Amino acid sequence: METALSALSEHGHGNRSEAVRYAVLRTYREMILERAAADAERLAADESDQAEMLAIQRYMGIA
Repeated sequence: METALSALSEHGHGNRSEAVRYAVLRTYREMILERAAADAERLAADESDQAEMLAIQRYMGIA
């Protein structure tokens, strides 16, 4: 943990507190994108929801 915090701090993510905030927000973003991808896969099975799936992907910035 100490090594990771030091590396984040040294590579432009501010002090330790800012590095922790960056790591938490980055992890949260990854979780949201994983959920969106899972939702997109689920919706892909239903052709009537293709337009909605594309709109969600564009909103999330993954399409």
